[in-house]
Amino acid sequence: MSDIRLRPIEPKLQMEILSDSDIEQIHETTIKVLEEVGVKFPSSEALDIFEDAGAKVDRSTEMVWIPRDLLMEALEKAPSQYTLAARDPAYDLPLDGQHSYLSTDGSGVETVDLETDERRQSRKQDLEETARMADYLDQISFYWPMVAAQDVPAPIRALAELEACFSNTVKHIQTETCVSPRETEYAVEMAGIIAGGKDKLKERPMLSAILCSVSPLTQESGTLDSALIMAKYHLPVGFMAMPTCCSTAPATLAGNLVMNNAEVLSGTAMIQLAHPGAPVFYASAPTSMDLRTGAYTGGGPEDHRMGGAINQLADYYDIPCSMGVMATGSKFTDWHAALDNSLATLFPVLTGTDMLTGAGMLYGSRVLSLQQLLMDCEIYDVIDLMARGIEVNPETLALSVIKKVGPGGHFLAEQHTRQHMRDLWVPQLIERSASYEAWEASDRKGPYERAGELARDILETHEPDKLTAGQQEAFDELMREAEKDLGGEHDA
Repeated sequence: MSDIRLRPIEPKLQMEILSDSDIEQIHETTIKVLEEVGVKFPSSEALDIFEDAGAKVDRSTEMVWIPRDLLMEALEKAPSQYTLAARDPAYDLPLDGQHSYLSTDGSGVETVDLETDERRQSRKQDLEETARMADYLDQISFYWPMVAAQDVPAPIRALAELEACFSNTVKHIQTETCVSPRETEYAVEMAGIIAGGKDKLKERPMLSAILCSVSPLTQESGTLDSALIMAKYHLPVGFMAMPTCCSTAPATLAGNLVMNNAEVLSGTAMIQLAHPGAPVFYASAPTSMDLRTGAYTGGGPEDHRMGGAINQLADYYDIPCSMGVMATGSKFTDWHAALDNSLATLFPVLTGTDMLTGAGMLYGSRVLSLQQLLMDCEIYDVIDLMARGIEVNPETLALSVIKKVGPGGHFLAEQHTRQHMRDLWVPQLIERSASYEAWEASDRKGPYERAGELARDILETHEPDKLTAGQQEAFDELMREAEKDLGGEHDA
């Protein structure tokens, strides 16, 4: 594309939640958990992999105990850097530890309708529209399928979702809904169509996958087999742990991090034992239980502190990191959502997290809101500028122009001002009317109303680069084959 829309954060400010001693203690406790408590792997292939490698395996309970040396030897095989490829190479994302990339959030089941402002069941059109918006927004570097295409039969739903993604954005796609081996094989075929053949995926991984563990200390059967298929083709895989303090994890934050670490590292070790050198990443979204209701919080000071700590653990094992950030627990785009999403994103950015997932969802990733997506992008803008710090050099110190203007003057007409004024941030959504009366004259529009207007404008005007005729024909044929194989009917 001629108009490149990609703007990752390159943080200059740095923060440490954990000391070196803290990290070592979490690591050593994790080793004890993996050696003495074990992790459940409900997959015969996974059990074979661990048994062949020398781990203790109990097939009757599907438990695996991983010794220290085996774990560390496996983790050392994981690449520390690689690139997430995009349909347009200008949007490739090098995971080099120098950038923080934002994605949308994923797998919600409801949508706040842009026209009625009412909740409804999500559908494939929502994916097509949000992929187009992600294609347009320079804050969004890669795209997660944001909601389930519930108007498509379940057997081919995940593939229909990927079809909508690949067709409506040139950016990298990351999925979390390919949870059976057969649909994962079809997903790999889709990625191969975009790459020019499955043999090209090792050099151009067009698709990556988040695969969730089940806390406490259990991997999920379908996702294990799917992960191994993805790794076979060198498509990046991340095991995402989501332990909740007090319910599926200890009440203490350090205990939660140990649980998180054990689940992520055990899945990562399995991948490296089966396919040494396959790209993997450390993924996480820890939280705590609301003590009044028992509900998932989706935001709070516990989440923010753990979110900042996760990348330090990933850095310890020298693999890229993905951290769940903007999944506010708020049910509406309001002060609560802004508070959750601002702090949840700031802390991982300041610890150098590679991938930030993800923008645009409410109620703990259940409900899609286009207004929230755009307001999350505005939050991202603010954090981007904060993370840059302040550049100090002779030009920015501005002594010459200060001398020229002197006491009592102004800087409006100065060349130095014209050269640097566009460095200052101009919001799209935040209300900055010059007077109270001007705001009243605008029908008291705030960020939510402005975001709705901007969403409509993007959907009306932005057209992403289309698939080539050959790619579209191959997609259509693949979907017809999947319908016959997996069941269900689908309108291409």
